Amino acid sequence: MSNLADRLDRVRQATEATPAASTRRAGGPQRRRQDPFAEVKARVHHELLTTLGPRLYDPNMSEHELATQVRATLQSVLEAEDTPLSQSDRTRIAQDVSDDILGHGPLEPYLRDPDVTEIMVNGPDDIYVERGGRIHSVPAQFVDDAHLRRTIDKIVSRVGRRVDESSPMVDARLPDGSRVNAVLPPVAIDGSMLTIRKFAAEPFTDDDLIAMGTMSPMVRDFLSACVRGRRNIVISGGTGSGKTTTLNVISGFLPEDERIVTIEDAAELQLHQRHVLRMESRPPNIEARGEISIRDLVRNSLRMRPDRIIVGEVRDGAALDMLQAMNTGHDGSLTTIHANSPRDSLSRLETMVLMAGIELPVRAIREQVAGAVDLIVQQSRLKDGSRRIVAITEVIGMEGEIVTLQDLFTFDYAAGRDESGRYRGTMIPTGIRPAFTQDLSDLGVELPMHLFARMSM
Repeated sequence: MSNLADRLDRVRQATEATPAASTRRAGGPQRRRQDPFAEVKARVHHELLTTLGPRLYDPNMSEHELATQVRATLQSVLEAEDTPLSQSDRTRIAQDVSDDILGHGPLEPYLRDPDVTEIMVNGPDDIYVERGGRIHSVPAQFVDDAHLRRTIDKIVSRVGRRVDESSPMVDARLPDGSRVNAVLPPVAIDGSMLTIRKFAAEPFTDDDLIAMGTMSPMVRDFLSACVRGRRNIVISGGTGSGKTTTLNVISGFLPEDERIVTIEDAAELQLHQRHVLRMESRPPNIEARGEISIRDLVRNSLRMRPDRIIVGEVRDGAALDMLQAMNTGHDGSLTTIHANSPRDSLSRLETMVLMAGIELPVRAIREQVAGAVDLIVQQSRLKDGSRRIVAITEVIGMEGEIVTLQDLFTFDYAAGRDESGRYRGTMIPTGIRPAFTQDLSDLGVELPMHLFARMSM
């Protein structure tokens, strides 16, 4: 008993010595780093707010004018600061305070860094970024959870969204289209969490994806022909596999003279065609009213005389409306779906059609899927961190109760890896020509034979 009492006493003493121990994350102790200039920054920040006051929120002032005034005022406030500071320290403090007022605080350097593709904030002092497909911890931190909450509020308010204890999860976007997800307590147990999936300042092109190894020139030519030939394409893959980026690039193959309607949860697609109509879903307001879902937008888009419909992602009953659109004259539509394989994507579509609340027999759903979807492009994030198209599969039709598929291109895993662990393989044809080859030819789109020539081993 005495040993047990001693152990309990040690636990009690340790808990009293570290009050935050009960709230530490399972991943390890808090990594709070003391900022030697925290007090100076707080004084400068307060003085800046006092000096500029309402001008910070003047709707008639452009962002450039506001930035100019903030930086000029910062300079004068720092010059009046009594604390002895080197020039480099003054520059750093000015940059940090400016980022906090004009941008997104300690995240701003990583938002400006073109090599950073994702920012993950697990708490005010626990921030990670993704570079080259690998996740790294970074020394940046917020002052406290309230500072992180202010940054989240600033992001979501710009796009008319809200997030609070009554609605603790939100999807939003930055002005450049970067995708944002925030989760607040009480759902987030260890403090507010923020995830930003960055978009490149300049949208990726097909040449960029070829250079990164996501697709090969042969796959690019095939997908371009399928888009021009009005094939319905589903891009399937896991979270963060690059589906939206590939969808954006494939959308670039759409003809300039067509009317294109895009439907998204948060507007991310960056199409360069002239005749593009963009729509974005809307969550319910504080009275739980006013929600406009993806399904509502898909149904409305059918009344807008679209040549093509692009849905950023189907994840619910909107799948039924999307399939019906594909089956009723809106050929050449594009969308993405979360699934681990082409076969899984068909199962996911079946499940989401049932979520529409309409009682349909499974065979009827499968016939809808087989008649609507022509091509499934499977994308994955591989173990080396790269994002690759790993399969292009054609939907043939029905055999009994089963939707039949055939692979047209597959990824060559047998090529192994190089010294750095990166996959050497690329997409190779299976030697099978798609069944819709003649349909494309009737539309004036020819598929060269060499695209499907099986490579000798």
